[in-house]
Amino acid sequence: MPNASKPQRIIPIQPLFTSEPKVYPRSVKGLFQRWRWVFVWLTQLVFYGLCWLPWNGRQAVLFDLDARRFYVFDFVLWPQDTIYLAVLLVLSALALFLFTTVAGRVWCGYTCPQTVYTELFLWIEKRVEGDRAKRIKLDAAPWTPRKLAIKGTKHLLWLVVALWTGFTFVGYFTPVRELADASLNLSLSGWETFWVLFYGGATYGNAGFMREQMCKYICPYAQFQFVMFDPDTLIVAYDEARGEPRGGRSKKLAAREQSLGDCIDCTMCVQVCPTGIDIRHGLQLECIGCAACIDVCDQVMDQMNYPRGLIRYSTENAVKQGASRATILRRTLRPRVLIYSAVFLGLLTATVWSLATRVPLKVDVQRDRAALASEAADGSIENTFRLQLINASEQSRIYRVSVAGLDGIRLAERVEVNVAAASTGAATVRVRVEPGTTASGSHPIRFTVADAADAAIAVSEEAKFWIP
Repeated sequence: MPNASKPQRIIPIQPLFTSEPKVYPRSVKGLFQRWRWVFVWLTQLVFYGLCWLPWNGRQAVLFDLDARRFYVFDFVLWPQDTIYLAVLLVLSALALFLFTTVAGRVWCGYTCPQTVYTELFLWIEKRVEGDRAKRIKLDAAPWTPRKLAIKGTKHLLWLVVALWTGFTFVGYFTPVRELADASLNLSLSGWETFWVLFYGGATYGNAGFMREQMCKYICPYAQFQFVMFDPDTLIVAYDEARGEPRGGRSKKLAAREQSLGDCIDCTMCVQVCPTGIDIRHGLQLECIGCAACIDVCDQVMDQMNYPRGLIRYSTENAVKQGASRATILRRTLRPRVLIYSAVFLGLLTATVWSLATRVPLKVDVQRDRAALASEAADGSIENTFRLQLINASEQSRIYRVSVAGLDGIRLAERVEVNVAAASTGAATVRVRVEPGTTASGSHPIRFTVADAADAAIAVSEEAKFWIP
């Protein structure tokens, strides 16, 4: 039995997650806020509008999973074109490395979907509930019919935006006009309903509730961004040498006469921050580079008749050395940036060239497995092949088949294959060679499939002709 007189050691419980106070960003005006809204408009016009854009009798961008075809303007991509998806992922990674090395988290601050939809949801919240002080007061107040009406209106508008976002997302995989008709007739399929609700629910939860938590704890980019930073990466920086010591002061006396820096410790930079951090503590993982603190700090500096730029876009080296903008720009052309740029531009150029010269025809040759070779009625040696053709254009085409590679090799009959637009076709091809033409065994031959109306559209594929 344990000794009752011996004191028991109590081990404190460490919580896995510490609850944090809700962040109430204050409204801000300024140059960078205007740029953020420019990107909100651009990204949402593209996202919400592109699926409605007609193109060649269908929507401009459609990922038709049922038919296993992707339509991207004039391009029709098939499963055999997955190399382009791989290249796109590599280009995205290179762009991430390049832009982060040069400009820090500029993607996060201006075009990340989490940032964009949080900005939209915050705009709705401010319109319905008021600015920061009113929202704090409303949340602290007891529930009343008025509070319920205000909160209900806000969440209703959030749900409308979220569901429209989910509907638009599904509209890139199901023709959006068909999806709209099905929605109006309440005849959506189970999967379409699921994805509309799932993506809409994700938008509603992430932009309405999680907000800065996504950037601070969930987004993987925030966790490894510092690996791509160096002392010459552009960041939102607080000029500590100029701002400290901070504190309140009289406007009648100069800051230096009061032994103070230019920072008046108004905390406005903290109040406007969407992630609730204090940029004066230095670069932090939670900073998304949105520059809201720059806009509000410049306004405070104007009111105090101090120079702007206490908080500004700069680099670690530039802040320490007091470097000019010209020096910052020159340091942009450093070795790692040049390497990233060269690789990115080289791969991008090759991809564009490949797409521009891409032949809208794919051919797959398969040997008849029933017999390697047979003797035809005229005494020649015959091999049978099956050709699978993919017409990757959006017009019907007639393809002619020819064969070469051995002396006297020929087709048993003329082969023409009519393949509908953006569709597949097949043909069984019998190839003959006179006996004694060449030695026994396997010999390489080449099939050429060409458009009857356009000789530039042609594909050659190799095969093996067997002579017993």
